Amino acid sequence: MTINNLLQRARRLEWLTPEEGVFLFENAATTELMYVGNAMRQHHVPGNTVTWIIDRNSNTTNVCIANCKFCNFYRRPGHEESYITTMEEYREKIEETFRLGGEQLLLQGGHHPDLGLQYYATLFRALKSEYPNLKLHALGPPEIAHVSKLEGMSHYEVLKTLKESGLDSLPGAGAEILDDRVRRLISKGKCGGQEWLDVMRAAHQLELTTSATMMFGHIETNLERMEHFAAIRQVQSEKPDGAKGFLAFIPWPFQDEDTILRKIKRARNAVTGDEYVRMIAMSRIMLPNVVNIQASWLTVGKQVAQACLHAGANDFGSIMIEENVVSAAGARFRFTADGIQNAIREAGLTPQLRNQQYEFRELPQAMAQQHLDRVGLIVD
Repeated sequence: MTINNLLQRARRLEWLTPEEGVFLFENAATTELMYVGNAMRQHHVPGNTVTWIIDRNSNTTNVCIANCKFCNFYRRPGHEESYITTMEEYREKIEETFRLGGEQLLLQGGHHPDLGLQYYATLFRALKSEYPNLKLHALGPPEIAHVSKLEGMSHYEVLKTLKESGLDSLPGAGAEILDDRVRRLISKGKCGGQEWLDVMRAAHQLELTTSATMMFGHIETNLERMEHFAAIRQVQSEKPDGAKGFLAFIPWPFQDEDTILRKIKRARNAVTGDEYVRMIAMSRIMLPNVVNIQASWLTVGKQVAQACLHAGANDFGSIMIEENVVSAAGARFRFTADGIQNAIREAGLTPQLRNQQYEFRELPQAMAQQHLDRVGLIVD
């Protein structure tokens, strides 16, 4: 096993084993990983275009019984700060999103013990009835697993009903690390790693497009990170012919501010900018069957995210008109529409607005910069 041999195999889009991935991650120079990550990016997405999106990350509810040790957002049932978003609040959020040039609602929440399939199906139908052009990128595998348990239904049945009610695509939320040793320690109340993967298999059977994520830098080992990659690419390889499966992969470092995980397990966010860039490159190397890799500027900031655009990432994510969960644990970075485009140009690349399907969009003429300035702030 040599670094050069493994990198050559990666460039041929061969699957490296998790152990080979660990060897590369721990021994290859950052410049070597970046070079191969960028070459593989050019294979999948040729040219200098970097995509981005305007959307809003809103929450159905903050009530959750999963008790994840890294989450500061959730409230227990009956808590004085608990809420369920009302239809009027959705109207305000959606209409503002449309005014700002967005067309998508990234809609997620907690494991509410009283919100089952009928609630979400009714909500999705109501939103699509009033806003037929709205794209619903909603829920995630842990929420689908939770609803399935409440209803005594299969993942496929739940997803089929939600798709018929207006669900357009399924986010890759709640993956964290897809190893049950880790999940028992940080998110015991959520579905296990295998169930997360099984939900995605069901979504792909229904030709729902999905994404996949990784939250790293807490109590996981490097091998568990690489096994996470291997699990994602395996599910992607099983998707039906004609299905797109995982459109993108998005890794981000654990945000530790005031979290129980930091207090009890002494887990700290020690991920450096260099390590994050290396993980972006490893995402490319270990996931040769996933086309898009997104850099998480929200958690690592502008300069590190820009470096990622030369290490394998081809997408800069969203300006995030609204985001509550990761920010509650310490993510402080913000971008305007102008800011995200300027950051891409500063990296020597060309920005291109996209939709959730990674199709190019024209920049909306009606986009009002004064509103974007109000909801976003560039942080260098």
